[in-house]
Amino acid sequence: MTATLVALACWAVDGVTYTPDGAPHPTVSGVSLEIRHHRMTALLGPNGAGKTTLLRLLLGTITPQHGTIAFLDRPMAAWSRRDFARQVGVVPQGESEPLFSVRELVAMGRYPYLGPWQREREDDIAAIARAMDRCDVTRFADRWVTTLSGGEQQRVRLARALAQEPSVLVLDEPTASLDIRHEMTTFELLRRLRDDGVTIVLATHNLNLAARYADDLVLLHEGRISAHGTPAEVLTSARVESAYEWPVDITTHPGGAPQVTPRSSRAES
Repeated sequence: MTATLVALACWAVDGVTYTPDGAPHPTVSGVSLEIRHHRMTALLGPNGAGKTTLLRLLLGTITPQHGTIAFLDRPMAAWSRRDFARQVGVVPQGESEPLFSVRELVAMGRYPYLGPWQREREDDIAAIARAMDRCDVTRFADRWVTTLSGGEQQRVRLARALAQEPSVLVLDEPTASLDIRHEMTTFELLRRLRDDGVTIVLATHNLNLAARYADDLVLLHEGRISAHGTPAEVLTSARVESAYEWPVDITTHPGGAPQVTPRSSRAES
């Protein structure tokens, strides 16, 4: 991969393979990928395709056995955790929450700037309030996080990431457990953040919302990239059926994005 390409990428992934300890096969195998600045990139694929593993590799929480990953033209190993956290906000999937109030958890997003013992400044207080408002969790401020529903907790995690005011946001299944309204408002919010210059990377099972809101799609299958490009380029019936092993119809949303409809049985194909 040339220096010019790396400089143009938010992340540059080159020939990356990762095999968990004791696993018979890699969960990510020979992946080369550029994630561009100021765009929304969605990782798609069936369960076990390697989406979460690839996100963890991008975040540096695991290290590939083969290949290289650079973030902003620097190897991942060259980033301190604090410097990296000032650039990248993370919304994990389904983490267990300790006994904190909603506001306390959202305020943890300011730790890369404050550290554990510094008092909140006016800028920090304002960033926390904005993040809670954008994620519709302000009314839960004094409640224990553990008393909220799964979907409400997911919105609190997103608010914590937004409180960091990151230039890059990485999300693993951000709309899992959300109702229709909050699923849509989350994708609308991510699109607005992208329009404001934030780079968005997310893994999702929702092919249709990814097609409507993301700029770039990465379709994974058995740890490898089977397609990478615009929604129209990636979501063809042949590619989706091969990855998910189920027949589908592809139609067009009124906004122009491809939309995937599974057939009710193989007998219809």
